[in-house]
Amino acid sequence: MRLKHLAPIAALSMILAGSALAYSGEDYVVCNLDPNGDNFLALRSCGSSKCQMLRTLGPGTFLLTLEPYAESGWRQVIVKSGLDDHSYSGPDGWVYDKYICRIQY
Repeated sequence: MRLKHLAPIAALSMILAGSALAYSGEDYVVCNLDPNGDNFLALRSCGSSKCQMLRTLGPGTFLLTLEPYAESGWRQVIVKSGLDDHSYSGPDGWVYDKYICRIQY
């Protein structure tokens, strides 16, 4: 009899566990900049060009995305010191999605 009451709890636990999968991030690189223009991508404090610029990112700067999709054209990222940097300790902020390219392995 006790097992009969545990079945719905076990089923609910499996459903909740499946919906709690976290996004582990993807590697991107700064790209598509105009070398005749500013030739940098602004790392901003939020996802808007009106937000404070935290630093400039040059072509080829490696980034780790913090969410799977852009929000109104903006992606939250962590700046990496290199492709092999897995420390999550770099500066973080928002960049315009048009100027980052996913690294294909």
